[in-house]
Amino acid sequence: MEPGLLFDGAAVYYNRYRHGYGEEVVDHMARELALGRRSRVLDLGCGPGTLAIPLARFAGAVVAVDPSDDMLAEGRRRSPANVQWLKGDSSRLKELPLRRVDHVVMGRSFHWMDRARVLADLDGMLPPTGAVVLVGPTATLVEPPWEPVAQAVRQSFALEWPVGNGSFQRTGRHHPELLAESPFSRLSTASFHRTAVRDTQAVIGLQLSFSYSSPARLGDRLPAFLERLEQALVESNPTETWEEEIATEVVVARRP
Repeated sequence: MEPGLLFDGAAVYYNRYRHGYGEEVVDHMARELALGRRSRVLDLGCGPGTLAIPLARFAGAVVAVDPSDDMLAEGRRRSPANVQWLKGDSSRLKELPLRRVDHVVMGRSFHWMDRARVLADLDGMLPPTGAVVLVGPTATLVEPPWEPVAQAVRQSFALEWPVGNGSFQRTGRHHPELLAESPFSRLSTASFHRTAVRDTQAVIGLQLSFSYSSPARLGDRLPAFLERLEQALVESNPTETWEEEIATEVVVARRP
């Protein structure tokens, strides 16, 4: 499936039902990158602006790039003036009208990419002090309590994870291993933890934000999927209250 179609129809669910990274994470990034009014940051694979929009409070400009028209439209709808939205993807970085970029951030998008190629391209784009920042779940990700139920329903609909060349899904190599072999091999990491509560409808909405169970992937099977998922979730947890432990890791990669 083309990169721009992976999340087709998912943007509104992504924005509403995926938790943001939280102020603590964004504040940490702003300090690590020493962001100020002259800073220009690229958010590559920006989605609906989960990082781009909060980072815009600290940077002079944020360039938000994503292959999905749906995601870009959702981001523009609530965007501050200093965020520029561009359609594009990581395979055509050199073709994008980016001008100067000081740092690059990626929130749960790097795993989709041909990572070694992207890091090589970024080496040619970023200044000597430029950093690549990856934000996502920790390596010791705790599975949310609803996941076994949701996974069983997805499997009954034969919903599989799309795989891209050079991606984590294809290679099985974790990000730090790739970074250690890249020009950006000097790493610092920080972890952040919090707890969130969802009801059953929020758990259902979350499933529609994922590439493997987006409205586009489900097509005319969407009503049947929603009905079966809700039934399975309520049977599993009649209280319809789900508590989730969220662990986020920020990896800042710089040149030695």
